[in-house]
Amino acid sequence: MTITNLVLRIVIAFITLLVLTRIMGRKELSEMTFINFVSAVTIGAMTANLVINSNLSIKNGVIALIGWSGITIFLGYINIKFNKARNVIESQPSILIKKGQIMEEQLRKERLDVDALKALLRQKNVFSVSDVEYAIFEIDGKLSVLKKEEKQPLTKSDLNIKQVNTDIFPISTSVISDGKVVQENLDKLNLNKQWLEKQLQQAGINYVSDVFYAEVQKDGQLYIDYKNDNLH
Repeated sequence: MTITNLVLRIVIAFITLLVLTRIMGRKELSEMTFINFVSAVTIGAMTANLVINSNLSIKNGVIALIGWSGITIFLGYINIKFNKARNVIESQPSILIKKGQIMEEQLRKERLDVDALKALLRQKNVFSVSDVEYAIFEIDGKLSVLKKEEKQPLTKSDLNIKQVNTDIFPISTSVISDGKVVQENLDKLNLNKQWLEKQLQQAGINYVSDVFYAEVQKDGQLYIDYKNDNLH
């Protein structure tokens, strides 16, 4: 392949990709759903192939790009017009926290664990699961969070009520994760397993394995999420 031919391929590939991206719309850039992900990966591979593969004619490479982009646009149209097709193509948002309780079955379906959920919450400036009323895992992989009413920004400060800081710990810390005691975190808080068992007994829980998730909040209280949320 000559330098001239390579430069020509680069220019044609760039212009074609730019035009097709504009036609497909901003959603390709802002929301990485299943369709968008597959489309982006495939179009990127096709573009690279068009530039460096001398066995592929420029004409066929451009036709392939246009054809794949056409399929993406068509699926986007189907997605908008038909709800059933949307469920198949892009799935539906999942409720990961409902009324303050972690939905562990939904976590498993989305292939997430508690640590991944907490990381997503921290991206929303939420550092304690107990502050959350609802958390919804959107189809683009982002988490939408609704805090409990008393944890939302416009509360006591708007009424000029002086608040007394009763925090014992700097941050809420998990002590049970997926039915198992996180001994390392207990040690960091200078707490022991006996203290934890006593707190659970006061809440009517006899076995750690009955708890999906528990964390010591900043004020020293223990937040508990049961394994079987329907029973509590």
